[in-house]
Amino acid sequence: MDKVRRRTAYYSLALVGVMLAFAVAYHHGMRVFEGEHRQFLHSLRVVVETFTTTGYGSDAPWESAEMNAFVAVMDLTGVVLIFLALPVLVFPLMEDVLSTTVPQTVENGLEDHVVICTYTSRADALVDELESRGVDYVIVEPDREQATTLYEDDYSIVHADPETVEGLEGARLGSARALVADVSDRVDASIVLAAQEVAADVPVVSVVEDPDRSPYHRLAGADEVLSPRPLLGRGLASKVTTSVNTTAPAAVEVGDGFEVAEIPIDRGSELVGTTLADSGIRERSGVNVVGAWFAGQFQTPPDPDATLTNGTVLLVAGQQAQLEHLGELTKSDLRRFERGETVVVGYGEVGSAIGEALDDAGVPNTVVDREAKAGVDVAGDAVEPETLREAGVADARSVILALPDDTTTEFATLVVRDISPETEVIARVEEPESVSKMYRAGADYVLSLATVNGRMIASAVLDGADVLSLDRQVEVVRTEAPGLVGQRIGDALVRSETDCTIVAVERNGDLLTAVGPDVRIERGDRLVVAGTDEGIKRFNETFA
Repeated sequence: MDKVRRRTAYYSLALVGVMLAFAVAYHHGMRVFEGEHRQFLHSLRVVVETFTTTGYGSDAPWESAEMNAFVAVMDLTGVVLIFLALPVLVFPLMEDVLSTTVPQTVENGLEDHVVICTYTSRADALVDELESRGVDYVIVEPDREQATTLYEDDYSIVHADPETVEGLEGARLGSARALVADVSDRVDASIVLAAQEVAADVPVVSVVEDPDRSPYHRLAGADEVLSPRPLLGRGLASKVTTSVNTTAPAAVEVGDGFEVAEIPIDRGSELVGTTLADSGIRERSGVNVVGAWFAGQFQTPPDPDATLTNGTVLLVAGQQAQLEHLGELTKSDLRRFERGETVVVGYGEVGSAIGEALDDAGVPNTVVDREAKAGVDVAGDAVEPETLREAGVADARSVILALPDDTTTEFATLVVRDISPETEVIARVEEPESVSKMYRAGADYVLSLATVNGRMIASAVLDGADVLSLDRQVEVVRTEAPGLVGQRIGDALVRSETDCTIVAVERNGDLLTAVGPDVRIERGDRLVVAGTDEGIKRFNETFA
C-alpha cells in the first residue's frame, strides 16, 4: 500500500505541474495569437476542462493555427495522462481491494497446534505428517505473495514475521504444543529467541544445516535441535555398506527380533530378470515381501508377475537371520570391492556423513566435490564426464550422489549412466517431487531430504507418535486404528484402500507377526503399518 501511495503522490504532483504549465502557455497564447486577454484562472479552467474532456467554455473555436495546434497537443496530453492513471493508480488500488487478505492472527479457539516457521518443501512434508495424524498447525510466513498463495490453497497460515514477538503471538504460540523453526541456522536462532519471550514453556524444535551450530540453538533456548542431513547421509550409505558386509541389512526393529527392511536388488544379482513369483524369495529366505518399488512406484502387495530389476527395492518383514539370507540373494557376485569402486559425489553435510559411514564400515571410497578441500579426492564439476571418469566411475560398483541441487543431481545421474550403465546409483534429492524423475533418469535408490526432515520433526513434536523409519523410502509407524476394531484385515481392504500393509500387531504385550487377511483387530491393539507417506496419511484418515 505504501508503494501505491508514493505512486499517487508522484502522479498528482506531475499532473498539477503539467496543468499549470499548460495554463501559463494558454494564457500567453490567447493574448499573442488571438488578441484576447484572459484571467489566469480562466486559462486554468480551460486546461482542466480539456484534460477532463468536459468542454472548452466560451473560448472555442480558435482563429489562429497556432492555438488550434496548441489545443490539439493539450487534448492528446490529457488523454495520455488519463490512461497513465489506470495502470499507475486505478489498477493497483482495485487489485489491493479485490486481492485475498491473509490473516495476521489465528482464531482464539485454536490450541494444541504446531507453529511452523516458515513455508518450505520441508515444511510441506511436515504438514502432511501432521494432517495424517489429525494435528492442527499454523504456518508463519513473512512473504506476502507466498502467504497469499498458501492461504488460497487452504493452508492454515498467518502472514507475519516469525522472528518477531508480534508474529508468534499472532500464531497463538502460547497455546501451541510446539514450535518448529526450519529456515536457516541464523534465522532459526532468532526465531527461538523470540519464542522464549512469547512462551518459554512451549517446546521449541530447531532444525540446523550445520550440526556444529547446534550448541548455539540450545543456548538460545531450543528444546531439541535436529540435523536431518547427517541422518540422510547415513541412510544412503547403508545401501552400500549392507551390500558389502555379511551383517543384516539396515532394518526397522519392530520387536522380538522381528524387523522390517528395504533391500535394493543389486545389479548382477541372481534375482534380476526373474518374476517375484519365480524368484522363490519367500521359500528360500522365509521373509514376507509386503511391498516393492518398481521404477519409483510403490506396490503393496506387489504383483507376483512383476519382473525384478536392478532398480527394484523390496520391502520385507522377517527375523534378522531371514533378512540376512535375503540380503545374500540380492547381492551381486560380479565384482569385488576394490579401492575407489564406491564414489561419493558432493561433500557437504550429507556427503561427509556418507564418507564417514563408508569409512567406519571399511568400504573404500573416492570423494568428488567442486572444491578442493580436506577429505576430497577429486575436485571438479560433478556433471562433467572428465571429472567422473577421473574419480573412477567407469569401474565403480556404486555412486552415491549427495548434491544439494536436484536438477544437477538428475543431470549427474544421466552422465553416470552414460559412462557406466551397470553402476549402481544412489541419490539424495531435496524435493519429494524429484524422486520420480530421478528414477526415470536411471537411479537405483532415491531418498528425499524433505521426507526425512518431516518425519524427524513429526517424531519430535508429536506426543506418542511412533515413527519407526526416518531414513527410508517407506514409512513404518506404530499406531492404533479404532476404525478397524472388530474387522478382519481382509474384509477392511486395507491394502487396496490405503496402499499400506499391516506387518505386525501388538496385543497384550505380545507381537503377532503372522498377520494374514483373517486376523481380526481387537480393541487395544497397536498396529505396525508400512507404506508410503501418502499411504500412511490415507490409513490414518481412514482407520485411525
